[in-house]
Amino acid sequence: MNAAARVRREKVWMQAAAMFEESKPSMKIAAELRVSPKSVRKWRRRWTDGGTAALASSGPGGSDCKLSDEQLGELAGLLDRGPVEHGWVDARWTLVRVVEVIERRFGVSYTLRGVSYLLHRIGYSQQVPTRRATERAPEAIATWHRRRWPSVRG
Repeated sequence: MNAAARVRREKVWMQAAAMFEESKPSMKIAAELRVSPKSVRKWRRRWTDGGTAALASSGPGGSDCKLSDEQLGELAGLLDRGPVEHGWVDARWTLVRVVEVIERRFGVSYTLRGVSYLLHRIGYSQQVPTRRATERAPEAIATWHRRRWPSVRG
C-alpha cells in the first residue's frame, strides 16, 4: 500500500474515532464511512483500548528487503547477463532460477512470491518467452515464407 492510501485510510480511522466519542452505533458509522460494520467494531476495540493514538497508522506493512541497494544493483547486473551465464542451457529466467542465484551470490533465501515482488520493485516485469531457438536462421525462415508458405496456405 502506498503512502497516499495510508493517509486516506488513517483519515477514515480518525473520523471513526470522532464518532466513537459521540457514542454513535457501529452500524451508523459503517454506513457514513462506507465501510463494513466488522471493521468499525475492530476499530472501536482498538480505540477503547488505546484511544485515538491506537488508530494511527504504523507505517507500511511487509518485511524489510533482505538485500541492500548495492546488492539489488548487483542482482540486476547478474540477471542482465542472462541465465546461460549462470549455468542453465536455455535463455529463460524463472523465479526458481532467480531464487537460486540470490542464494548462491548473497546467501539469502527468498520465497518465489518474495522474489516476484523483489523483481517488480527493481524494474523487471513478467515476460512471455518468444521461445525462439538460439540457432534460429532468419534467412532460411524468409526463404521458407517466400517459397513454401504459399503452397502450405493453399
